[in-house]
Amino acid sequence: MENIAHFIDHTLLRPDATAADIRKLCAEARKYGFASVCINSYWVPLAAAELAGSAVKVCTVVGFPLGASATAAKVAETEIALRDGAREIDMVLNIGELRGGNTAAVLDDIRAVVNAAHARGAIVKVILETALLEESQKLAACAIAREAGADFVKTSTGFAASGATVRDVELMSRAAGGAMGVKASGGIRTLEDARKMIAAGATRIGASAGVQIVEASQTAADSAY
Repeated sequence: MENIAHFIDHTLLRPDATAADIRKLCAEARKYGFASVCINSYWVPLAAAELAGSAVKVCTVVGFPLGASATAAKVAETEIALRDGAREIDMVLNIGELRGGNTAAVLDDIRAVVNAAHARGAIVKVILETALLEESQKLAACAIAREAGADFVKTSTGFAASGATVRDVELMSRAAGGAMGVKASGGIRTLEDARKMIAAGATRIGASAGVQIVEASQTAADSAY
């Protein structure tokens, strides 16, 4: 907990983000030692150049934010991002097919992206968009992601009506059974939020407020002495 930065994917997915914004994000990630920067795929080459020589990974999103892209498009997005320097892929599963009970289609969709990423030594986090799912569907999604070989399951895009909840992170952590990590994202803005998610089982935190969270952690540590 002391080094909470290592949990955080420092995130900027706004459509109006500029090159200057991405450079600032990467500079902050270097300074604080975040796990990764999470950005839209257009900015992967810039982020990879900015972070060259650092331990911070470049993470990008695929099929974002709706999940309803063709599987071939998700695979192509993945392959281009990996070529450009991404090392972590956060893909949105096919939410409509999951809700409709077509688990075979969901499995094939995730597995295709996982295979493309793993072939290049990258990891995949599967975004469930928990705000749109019933509990049984969340459990099914975790089981499918695990069967497909995904490395993490992730709560949310941050673009739905609500984001991560402690209850969902606990549920996903149990369903992952140690075989996958759990990324909590969407609405995590404070150190208290982040600590609650980690206590619930999150092994990664997606947040645009990463700097504020880490600085609050440092302040708390300083005041303890």
